[in-house]
Amino acid sequence: MAARTAGQGQFMTSSENPRLANEPLIDNIEYDQIVVPDKKSWRNFFAYLGPGFLVSIAYIDPGNFQTDLQSGAQYKYGLLWIILLASIAALIIQSLAANLGVVTGKHLAEHCRKEYPKVANIILWILAEIAIVACDIPEVIGTAFALNILFKIPIWCGVLITGLSTLVLLLLQQYGVRKLEILIALLVLIMAACFFVELGYAKPKSSEVLYGLFVPQLKGSGATKLAISLLGAMVMPHNLFLHSALVLSRKIPRSVSGIKEACRFYLLESGFALMVAFLINVSVISVSGAVCNSPDLNPEDEQNCQDLDLNKASFLLKHVLGSWSSKVFAIALLASGQSSTITGTYAGQYVMQGFLDLQMKPWIRNFLTRCLAIVPSLIVALIGGSAGAGNLIIIASMILSFELPFALIPLLKFTSSKTKMGMHANSIWVRGSLQQLGSLAP
Repeated sequence: MAARTAGQGQFMTSSENPRLANEPLIDNIEYDQIVVPDKKSWRNFFAYLGPGFLVSIAYIDPGNFQTDLQSGAQYKYGLLWIILLASIAALIIQSLAANLGVVTGKHLAEHCRKEYPKVANIILWILAEIAIVACDIPEVIGTAFALNILFKIPIWCGVLITGLSTLVLLLLQQYGVRKLEILIALLVLIMAACFFVELGYAKPKSSEVLYGLFVPQLKGSGATKLAISLLGAMVMPHNLFLHSALVLSRKIPRSVSGIKEACRFYLLESGFALMVAFLINVSVISVSGAVCNSPDLNPEDEQNCQDLDLNKASFLLKHVLGSWSSKVFAIALLASGQSSTITGTYAGQYVMQGFLDLQMKPWIRNFLTRCLAIVPSLIVALIGGSAGAGNLIIIASMILSFELPFALIPLLKFTSSKTKMGMHANSIWVRGSLQQLGSLAP
């Protein structure tokens, strides 16, 4: 019996031994965990709320807003299909990452260290770190833009000041990370609400929006570049490492039914969180597309639309907020950048611990990543100014797009393993869906 159990890996189905159906499938995990009640109830869903929304912050960070604004200004609704495609792919991929953590009790980086040779493991770690730095660049520039709007601080000075945001986060975290996350989420939702209301003023044609959502097209010389940036800004590699680790913060019943419930509720939570992020991104593109392609634009706004970036985008909200549009936009942009910094710090910690079995204090980890992101941001801000900094966000998003396979392929390998995942291994439908989505990507 012992030999048979050892050969089954980390998962056991109830059909193999009914007597063991409710026994732990893996050892307890060393995390500060929220205990989920060991009983079937829809109320358990509230215990699972959190990881999906924390991960979804990365889908509405400054990098997303920059690429959304430019795609709307340059191609109206022609690239909305990329947002739909990326959101569907993100839901599937993020649910796989969550399932990996739930079923095996280990996150993606830990599996990579265990399964791959040392050299391959180091290469994957370096690529993951590059992805985290590339994700931090838009946060640095977005924060610098916000400081410029609020206090007229030059972009390059704002880039330097963002290095101190680590200390601010440490101060705020004394009141609890949950409270900080709620505060940031509320501020970001304020901007989302403003864009939703602005949709009523901009009045984009629903037929054109639907056509842009469901008919793939790449018209114009720069459309492919921007489409790749949109994809990279939406589906970020470090989010796969992060989601597979965040689900370990819940101590779920280690029974077959308990794991099924956890996988189902995490899927629902991720779906809801990503739907909110999808609607925000669609609204930003639609507002930008409707306003910047309006025949009634005044010369100043027309000039802003020709080279639209985060530093000029507040005029899109002037119908809703009037003279306050720039201040509210800047506060929400600042909140968006800082909330993404939190997820980047968590992801970096899990990546380093998983690949290298090395742990580092979050503020040190945040500071090192931020320093690496500040160097290129500062150089570009000094040379190219606001426009150059905006273009750097697009380049960083493109880097994330090219980095995605190096996190996605290991994830698909592990979640397709019957030994690791048991009955939760990827179905033919999941593998086929990802192949189809991959064939549609630019």
